[in-house]
Amino acid sequence: MGWALALIPFTLLALGLPVFLILLVTVIVVLAFFVNVPFTVVPQTMFGSIDKFALLAVPFFIFAGEVMGQGGISDRLIRWIQSMFGGVRGSLALTTVGTCEFFGAISGSSPATVAAVGRIMYPALRAGGYEEKFALGLVTSSGAVASIIPPSILMILYGAAAEQSVAALFIGGVFPGLLIGLMTATYIVVYAHRTGLARGEGFRWEGFWRATRDGVWALGAPVVILGSIYTGVCTPTEAAGIAGVYGVLVTRYVYRDITWARLWDIAVSSVFLTAQIMIIVAAAGVFSWLLTISGVPQTVVGVIQALDAPPWLMLVAINVCLLVVGCLIDPTSATLVLTPLLVPIASAIGMDLIHFGIILTVNLSIGMFTPPFGLNVFVSQALFKAPMARIARGLAPFIAIQVAALMLVTYVPWLSLYLTRFVR
Repeated sequence: MGWALALIPFTLLALGLPVFLILLVTVIVVLAFFVNVPFTVVPQTMFGSIDKFALLAVPFFIFAGEVMGQGGISDRLIRWIQSMFGGVRGSLALTTVGTCEFFGAISGSSPATVAAVGRIMYPALRAGGYEEKFALGLVTSSGAVASIIPPSILMILYGAAAEQSVAALFIGGVFPGLLIGLMTATYIVVYAHRTGLARGEGFRWEGFWRATRDGVWALGAPVVILGSIYTGVCTPTEAAGIAGVYGVLVTRYVYRDITWARLWDIAVSSVFLTAQIMIIVAAAGVFSWLLTISGVPQTVVGVIQALDAPPWLMLVAINVCLLVVGCLIDPTSATLVLTPLLVPIASAIGMDLIHFGIILTVNLSIGMFTPPFGLNVFVSQALFKAPMARIARGLAPFIAIQVAALMLVTYVPWLSLYLTRFVR
């Protein structure tokens, strides 16, 4: 049976089948020929996999992110951040990074952040004299921070799969997300001075206050979402529902940038995206159940322990594995399939599972903009009509920056765990 669990998924993946079908077909074949279990266990386990309160946050955050991205909030965030950095060399690029950090704290979705920020900032970067490959690489990679900065959809999925506190995961992602932004900003400043980019309009209090007044409701979105969680007023799932309502009220009645017809279209597209995620969650749940009853996690842990490798070397191996998987498989599937396999290993080497969840999320966020199958790369191709090779050349320095940040997150647990003491 072991060979079937390995051979069938890789064969179907090579044939180009969707991930959820790969998982389901593997389970059905193994149940039909190797395990004497009734097939009714498949729908029962699939339903049980999505029958979790924490997963209700996923559709709400998707809807809130889509509403705020298309309802003018991203535009106002950009103008507010630009009002602060306008006089700095490389200000447009710094604005891109800052806006992705802020918008990531609203949507929790990396592709949504690339789409919302990129459609505005990429033309501005090109008009501001930035090289095409730099602009493509910056926009495509900066959106990945939305998977790390709270609220993160990947963290919700990991929390459900590993039975860890989503609130603790959220707050654990704050410092790693800010670290990635700071390291990217440092590179931008160096790049701007090396290439001699012109300075923008200097900082003016009048412009800053005007942008703040215009964007105060946009700036309030992360405060409402995260503040309600960390003050104990709401669970992450309830905060996700509040985020959706807040997004509708602000974009429809305050900014008046969106119509009821447009809201309906956004709701429909959010339903389709939610369905895509949930079918993967359900399929991954039944596949994980099959791995568990087959003893695969126990076998993997036994093999790892037999190697008697030091924990730091185990973390190197896990990071390499996750980086490779992340650029081949979508992060939702990777999170749900690999969590049951890797959590026992992390526990065996004495890791805090919140810290491990942050490591896994940072790895898979890098995979989201790593060719050949990174989701953000496909979003950039669709938005900017650029070929894969051109995007890949621009991504190289940003991949290196985030891998360096990953090493710090991996080997400096304080970055992920310091703030969690306030919610545990």
